[in-house]
Amino acid sequence: MKKKIIILSSVAALVTTSFASSDLEERLNAMEKKILLLEKQLSTAQNKLNKKIEVVKKNDIKANKKLNKKINKVKAHDAKDNIKWNIDFRTAFDSIHYKHASGKKSSNPDLLTNRLWLGMAFAPSDNVLFKGKLAYYKAYGDSANHSQANTNPGYANFDWVTSENANDNTLKVKEAYWLYKNETLFDTAVPWTISVGRRPSTDGLGINMREGMKDNSPLSHTVNVEFDGLSSKFNLDKVTGVDGMWWKLCTGRGLTNAKPRFQSDGSSYTEDDTENPDVDMYGFIFVPWDNGQYSIHTNYAKAVNMIGFTQTDITDGNNANNKFQDVGELELLTAMIRANGLGDGINDFLDDTQLFVSWAQSKTDPNTTHSLNGGMLGSSESKTGHSFWVGVNFPCLLTDDGRIGIEWNKGSKYWRSMTYGEDTMAGSKIAARGTAWEIYYDKPITKALKFNARYTQIKYDYTGSQAFFGADGTPNSLDNINATNAAMYGDPVKEASDLRLSVSYRF
Repeated sequence: MKKKIIILSSVAALVTTSFASSDLEERLNAMEKKILLLEKQLSTAQNKLNKKIEVVKKNDIKANKKLNKKINKVKAHDAKDNIKWNIDFRTAFDSIHYKHASGKKSSNPDLLTNRLWLGMAFAPSDNVLFKGKLAYYKAYGDSANHSQANTNPGYANFDWVTSENANDNTLKVKEAYWLYKNETLFDTAVPWTISVGRRPSTDGLGINMREGMKDNSPLSHTVNVEFDGLSSKFNLDKVTGVDGMWWKLCTGRGLTNAKPRFQSDGSSYTEDDTENPDVDMYGFIFVPWDNGQYSIHTNYAKAVNMIGFTQTDITDGNNANNKFQDVGELELLTAMIRANGLGDGINDFLDDTQLFVSWAQSKTDPNTTHSLNGGMLGSSESKTGHSFWVGVNFPCLLTDDGRIGIEWNKGSKYWRSMTYGEDTMAGSKIAARGTAWEIYYDKPITKALKFNARYTQIKYDYTGSQAFFGADGTPNSLDNINATNAAMYGDPVKEASDLRLSVSYRF
């Protein structure tokens, strides 16, 4: 009986367990279905959310684009409605030394100067531009008349109180001109410009390399002087098919013949027959080829009614008597070959090396009717002079970003350039009737600061290199001038040197 009970109990337990297991499996299956459904619902919700996010992103991009367009319009509007300024401020130390024909030496071993250029630009439209440059250039503790006594106009001009007293205008206008440009000339594919005002006529191609500046116009081998005038440039590469070809017409006035205002007879600003006539210059710049690496540049200029001094005025020792005389005409011609990189991928050093070779000629045409004895450059006949100039600028192998430049130039007996504005304290090296050489080193200090060291030496063969076209510009051979007769020629300089150390802020 007991065995039957045990057997029946075991059978009941097995049956109960079997039913329980079956129920659990059904529950698990049901739970799995619910999980799968939840996952599907979650995936659907995630996809919907992703789509909404993409829509939001697209809307944000569109909104940002619209905002950027508005910002760009504001910037463009502001650019046209505001003058943009740039600063070039240089502090320089110069050590200048001269050797005279008599054997005397003169020097200034520690001349300190500040030079400030305030550049400005304004573009009211895409094809009209204004540019200008205000300049301040002064030696430390110096005044305009270089008189330490400052008796005229009194101590108000003394450097300690210059900016605190009502005095003269010492901020000069170096450049100021407007420029108009157009992409077609009389329905031809010739882009052209025209510009009028005080010209960017210093630090042109050649001189600009040692200054670390973009070149101005014209070529600095023959013309490096401030003047007022007009220029018009025509890009000819599209119509000729020659890379970079362009031609520029240039004209200007260096001296105006006009009476002052408030004449007693009412003839204000009329021509004055007792003074020199207008000094005008005209010419052109022609680039026959420029492929970006190699280029050829030419420049022709003619100046009329050039000025000079008489021998009497020069030798009387009183500069107040040095009245300009009309001495004649001058023609200048320049040809330069320039390279921005040598070879084609030979090495990084040659790729980053700049080189130019320049030849120039000057020719006088004396005015034989003027009262100046000796004509132009000491002769009543036309005289031709020549000058050669070579310069190279390359990376310094001892520093990562420093550069070294070396230049050499030589001028003949009757060489005469218009380079009075060249920034060398010892005088224009390009004007030298003799041999000049120069070495310089440029090194950026920060993004805005740059250090420059430059040494210039000039050995003159003839006198008058830095003078005008009258008696003081007569090219007398320095081989014939010595301690015995030097006083007869004003004891001219035979050698000049200038060591300059400077730091510039440009931004």
